[in-house]
Amino acid sequence: MQRIPAEAPRNPSRLLGHLLRRTVVLVLAVLATCVSLGNENQGVCDDTATVPNVVFVLADDLGWAELGCYGNTFNRTPHLDRLAGQGMRFTDAYAAAPVCSPYRVSLMAGQYPARVGITDYLRPNDPKHLPAEHVTIAERLKEAGYATGMIGKWHLTGYAHHGAEEVGPAKQGFDEVMCSERRGIGGGSYFHPYHFDPAIKARLPGEYLVDRVNLEAVEFIRRNKDRPFFLYVSHYAVHTALVGKPEMVARYEAIPGSGKGNRAAKNNPHLAAQLESIDQGVGMIAATLDELKLTDRTIVIFTSDNGGESGVTSNAPLRGGKSMLYEGGIREPLIVRWPGVAQPGSICRRPVCSLDFYPTLLEAAGAKPDSRQSLDGVSLMPLLRDSQAELSRDTFYWHYPLARPHFLGGRSGGAIRQGSWKLIEFFDDGRRELYNLADDPSEAKDLAAAMPDRVEQLHEALADWRRGVGADVPESRPRRK
Repeated sequence: MQRIPAEAPRNPSRLLGHLLRRTVVLVLAVLATCVSLGNENQGVCDDTATVPNVVFVLADDLGWAELGCYGNTFNRTPHLDRLAGQGMRFTDAYAAAPVCSPYRVSLMAGQYPARVGITDYLRPNDPKHLPAEHVTIAERLKEAGYATGMIGKWHLTGYAHHGAEEVGPAKQGFDEVMCSERRGIGGGSYFHPYHFDPAIKARLPGEYLVDRVNLEAVEFIRRNKDRPFFLYVSHYAVHTALVGKPEMVARYEAIPGSGKGNRAAKNNPHLAAQLESIDQGVGMIAATLDELKLTDRTIVIFTSDNGGESGVTSNAPLRGGKSMLYEGGIREPLIVRWPGVAQPGSICRRPVCSLDFYPTLLEAAGAKPDSRQSLDGVSLMPLLRDSQAELSRDTFYWHYPLARPHFLGGRSGGAIRQGSWKLIEFFDDGRRELYNLADDPSEAKDLAAAMPDRVEQLHEALADWRRGVGADVPESRPRRK
């Protein structure tokens, strides 16, 4: 604090004027400091009392057609359906990849997975991880004054338990990390003890993992109710092997037309039971926000990381499933509730992508991207305010190179959607397929042979994009006619 010098005026009125001038100088100095800090660390000096909280709920392997509000009549999702009625539901929301790790890259880094170099799911001993020099959305919001919490599946690193360098969420901007994995998670372990981290202690006898994640979410909200928070709730469900709570499974098995066992391709009781547990958690979160009078200033987002496994569910009317570049592998359910911004009960048919969450949340928080990191998505703010708005981007790209076919049927390839036109290029044999999604969302009619000029135009755009992001392209194979 600057002191008044000894020779300051002694007259009271003159002294008052002198003090006022000094105060103005000090206030201007503080404001200048905030501006200077804001240029380097945008948001730190903002009034955090007016920015929205964010609760981002991510399901694992949940297909586009699984929720009641998307037309499913077997699965019970009343809380998610209510959330859609209170906010906006998207019909053409895309994952940036057909499997989990590259999707999570797009969410955390706001970049195409090909730009980061993670285009397939990471194995437990994988040397790859989301590099620490990437500025995650959690880091940016933390710098803007948010409390940051992450619950559940990270899957953006190999694990020390398996001999890999481990770069977990605590190193990527999250203040609190709960129930996250410390070893391979492939098969899932939905009842305690949880094999992916044996150190996690159960709070209840026979504890169910989805219930534990839901409980942690509610407790995080309560702990941080007096400051802005970003909560990333990353469920392990509905990843196989599917194991629902027995009492729920029995109820679904009793419904006429239900499938029996874990590998039912339609109306799967275990998938339905797991999804109902996730839905109950969304209801718990909503009730807690209501109780704490935080609903009106909290954005709640629900989506999935890729399409459903075609061996345990059906993504119809979409074609294919997890690991595939057909719509069933990359189109996701997406619900956004933001009171005062997203119109209740609205439906947005504009295509959007998981890349877009990063710039959207930055804009909502009044923060800007780190100048060292380019973002590939665009803010969805215009669409949230008006579902008919136009974005500055109408083209989406996918890059999914594989050394061998995925065990679920996916093939090495790339894809582009431009407007309603979609081209898929398979790297293994060079085949190209063309679909008009406006007329054929099921991708039943390949138009490539009938429209070679369109195929070439889209392929050229896809190849240009790959060069621009430095995508690693497999050795070209002879193109099949």
